[in-house]
This record gives sequence, C-alpha cells and structure tokens, in this order.
Amino acid sequence: MSKTGLPQSFTPHEALIGAMVLMAASGGDSMTDAEIARMTKLVQELPVFTGLGPEAVPHATDTCLRLLAAPEGLEHAFDLIRDALPMRLRETAYLLACEVAAADGAAEQEELRMLQSLRIGLEIDRLIAGAIERAARARYQLA
Repeated sequence: MSKTGLPQSFTPHEALIGAMVLMAASGGDSMTDAEIARMTKLVQELPVFTGLGPEAVPHATDTCLRLLAAPEGLEHAFDLIRDALPMRLRETAYLLACEVAAADGAAEQEELRMLQSLRIGLEIDRLIAGAIERAARARYQLA
C-alpha cells in the first residue's frame, strides 16, 4: 500500500476480481444482485481461483472500489490489473468482465464503454475480444 492507502500492485487473483468489480461498478451507483451472484459463482467454480480464500473476494472488491473513488483511479486500476497478469490471464480477466456484464441481461452503454476501456487497458486484440464477447453473449441467450 502507498501512503494514500491505495495498492501499488495486485496479485493475479486480485487483478481478476478487480476486472469483475470494474465491470459491475460501471453500470451505475451499485453492483446488482445478479452481478454479485455471478462474481461469487465464478470465483467458486473456475479453476483459476483454486486455493483462493473466502476473505480475498471482499478485500479485493473493497480495494478496487477505493481505487475507483480516487483521482485517476480507473486508469490506475487498469495498470495494476495489466501488470499483475500475463497475457493468457488478461484474456481471462476480459472474459470475467464479459460474464459480469451479461449477468443481468443486456449490457448498458456504460458497460460497453467499460469493456472497450478494459480491452485497451489490458492490450487485448480486437478479434480476440470479439470472440470472448460473442461467447459470453451466447451463454446467456434465451430460448
């Protein structure tokens, strides 16, 4: 932590959770129940989170929300997430953000802008991002 109380680095797990929190926080004043439920389920089920203790999720969430409240916090959060993750996990972070965006139905304009900013911040190729977005959208189609 710096003297401002904001982190100077993230662990890979914190970075992955941070990507989900950024997406959930982008849609308005608070995270929806559907977004929180999706984030919880992803952390519980995905192999990338194996070994993560239950206290890590609220801690990473609080840290990310404090970052967003700080001046230039969003850019700082993108930097911390990118620096904590190798490219293969940056794609995982983007997928997690897409999953959260899709959790409550259709993505709003703010969420779409956040996805674009996250893609750029994580240096993910447009074609790869498009494939990830399409896969997330396909998972949530209604019959």
